[in-house]
Amino acid sequence: MTAEIINLNKVRKARERTDREREAQENRIKFGQSKSERSLVDAQHRKSQAELDRARRDDNRGTDDGDDIDPGTAS
Repeated sequence: MTAEIINLNKVRKARERTDREREAQENRIKFGQSKSERSLVDAQHRKSQAELDRARRDDNRGTDDGDDIDPGTAS
């Protein structure tokens, strides 16, 4: 009687590989979004950002550019 030789490293690695794939599949179901969902969210984000940029006011009253000359030091 001869027994079949089993490489335990290959068995262990195969088991770990299937475990990782099963966990990845569960995470895809739990957290994943389809490509169309991601592109829709991205388009909505870009649209809202563009609307905010159009509505932004350029108010430079609070900044000091250094262009103004102090009347007390001018001669």
